[in-house]
Amino acid sequence: MGLPPKKNGSETSAFGSPSRANHDSSKFYGGRLYEGMPKEKEVVDFTENPISPNKINKIFCKSSEKMTEIPDNSVHLMVTSPPYNVGKLYDKEMSLEEYRAFLNKIWKEVHRVLVPGGKACINVANLGRKPYLPLHSFIIEDMLKLGFLMRGEVIWTKGAAATSSIAWGSYMSAKNPVLRDGHEYILIFSKETFTRGIKSNMKSTITKEEFIEYTKSIWSFNAEYASRVGHPAPFPIELPSRCIKLYTFEDEIILDPFMGSGTSAVAALMLNRNFVGYDVSEDYVKIAERRINEVLDKRKQKALSEEVSKVNIKPL
Repeated sequence: MGLPPKKNGSETSAFGSPSRANHDSSKFYGGRLYEGMPKEKEVVDFTENPISPNKINKIFCKSSEKMTEIPDNSVHLMVTSPPYNVGKLYDKEMSLEEYRAFLNKIWKEVHRVLVPGGKACINVANLGRKPYLPLHSFIIEDMLKLGFLMRGEVIWTKGAAATSSIAWGSYMSAKNPVLRDGHEYILIFSKETFTRGIKSNMKSTITKEEFIEYTKSIWSFNAEYASRVGHPAPFPIELPSRCIKLYTFEDEIILDPFMGSGTSAVAALMLNRNFVGYDVSEDYVKIAERRINEVLDKRKQKALSEEVSKVNIKPL
């Protein structure tokens, strides 16, 4: 009896292919549609530089336009939400062009400090209605110009918290109805290559169920209330936690260049990672440090409790 006919691997069609077995997508990504887009480096040096121990798990009260405390290729994930009303913090009301230039200085620094394959996750909401200001599209454009590779975008639906406001426009009339945003974006980029250099001691902490859920392009959880953390626009701890679990291993470094109330740092510590943060507001840094110390105190209490439970005290 002869052997069964050999199956050929699938190829990506013009608009993708459902088959993944022995899949060759080079024809699709090498096509003219991708001309001018940033491409992965063919040869990547995955060497990482250590951050000085006295710079780890600290928030620096300064602008992140120059992150001199962090060496090249040392941070594994950047997760942040840039401020929209920067005039209050930077003493200057910015035009859209100036705002993008300001952010670009920081994104350029982020690109420098990320390890090859490190990810940048940017939470952003669009603004206004007359006209609508699609900040997420401007950030994507600017990140691509800096050489970042875009991995995708998540639409975060904010659940019940997003339904409390009403934008009437022309109520019950087609004249000028106004849309209400119940979502924000999490834009995801990678440096130089989509993959990470792997070491034998790396420990992933994401569960199977979490991985299936977090790799979907729509996330649904409630927003955080400003009054709860003392910051006008905090993001919920669920947001950086998902990014941290999905894109980093234990003990790696998380960067937030707009630390605000410290949510990214709190999430990093709770998930056995480390952080470095920046913020220009002394008040926000104090709030963040208070929240961080609360987590560290709980960690010490837990460690002490575990040590006590190991002691075998025999009854008299």
